[in-house]
Amino acid sequence: MEENKVSKQEKPASKREIFCLSGPLHLSAVDWSNFHHRKSIAASLVQGVYVLERDRQQNRQAPLAYATPWWDFFNFQMIRVLVDDVDSSIFGAIYEFKSFPFNYNHSAQNAPNYVIAFRGTINKSNTRSRDLKLDLMCIRNRLRESSRFQIAMQAVQSIVAVAGSSSIWLAGHSLGSAISLLAGKNVTKMGYRVETYLFNPPFFSVPVEIIKSEKLKHGIRFTSSVVKAGLAAVKGRHQRPQQDDPFTLLSGWIPYLFVNHADPICSGYIGYFEHRKKMEEIGAGKIERIATQNSMGSLLSGSVKSDSEPLHLLPSAYLTINLCQSPDFKRAHGIHQWWDPSFVGQSELHEYSCFSGG
Repeated sequence: MEENKVSKQEKPASKREIFCLSGPLHLSAVDWSNFHHRKSIAASLVQGVYVLERDRQQNRQAPLAYATPWWDFFNFQMIRVLVDDVDSSIFGAIYEFKSFPFNYNHSAQNAPNYVIAFRGTINKSNTRSRDLKLDLMCIRNRLRESSRFQIAMQAVQSIVAVAGSSSIWLAGHSLGSAISLLAGKNVTKMGYRVETYLFNPPFFSVPVEIIKSEKLKHGIRFTSSVVKAGLAAVKGRHQRPQQDDPFTLLSGWIPYLFVNHADPICSGYIGYFEHRKKMEEIGAGKIERIATQNSMGSLLSGSVKSDSEPLHLLPSAYLTINLCQSPDFKRAHGIHQWWDPSFVGQSELHEYSCFSGG
């Protein structure tokens, strides 16, 4: 029995868990006003949550644990772990920035006081069952009903209550980005805007992106928009009061989205924003805004609950697409790509205006 325990503790860690082997060591001097630096640090703090859970699973205790450098390198301290009440896994962490007045420089003024980060699915026996159940809840647009999200939301609200929203970041990867996205929406509707970094956020819809023909893809999206807008009109859901309009409520919040065109889980966001742009250009922006606010499932079921809005409903976002070639799905969906010093991306601001034409 003891031999088995020892062997479990001595199981070698993956290179990708060890900061000095796979972390962004090139960021030895951080410019907090630099978008790529902030992106890399946010992703590293999310990786810190992954490694925290792997340390727990492998019984790795200090000084043999590997998680600490993922935040310590950037002068953060981890002040709280967020633990799932079902499988006792660590799914999130709250970090506090350690400021040094004697080493003060202008760029540090843009550093957040707190970062709340959430990991995605870990495909290991300790976490697989719970994480996959949450993935399914995400697909069914019911993640907000999970106890994990409720724990996450309580943590976000507690930090906002203490520090306000201007000095807080939310960050997440995959399933964790879905949690961050929901939490960000909730606090925005409460009147706060939190800087948010969403890495490979899930976009669950018809996989139109796999179609090669751009003309066919646009035709399918256009038809879908017209059908949904038509159904919404028939059901009287096209004339919501402005204070209840999700687009109006969320329009001022601009989260940072990071997607890879080779990742089918998140690549739908590319077509989502491209289609919205095209619909505005042809004068059909109003049709698209009505269509986006209503999922086909909610229209057919007759659900009118405000919390039934699609997870991917985002009026505004700063979308970054990784243009580097990914050899496989694991790399395309992985967190490490977002701090790679050879990263090549394309970024575009998609900002919704309440007075858009169409």
